[in-house]
Amino acid sequence: MQPFALNYARPAVELEAAIPYVYDAGLQLNVLRDGRVAASDFALLREFGTTTSTAGSKTHFDD
Repeated sequence: MQPFALNYARPAVELEAAIPYVYDAGLQLNVLRDGRVAASDFALLREFGTTTSTAGSKTHFDD
């Protein structure tokens, strides 16, 4: 027997997004392509809401 919800469940639509920053392991920060710290770009923060990365999981083993 199949659960009722599975009759109506649909896969989430994944949006294509180009992330304009990369993680810099030396600085342990997200940086823009021009070398500036991503968190200092207020337009970027307004658009994306945050600059999440895997920095914590790469530097802290208790996360």
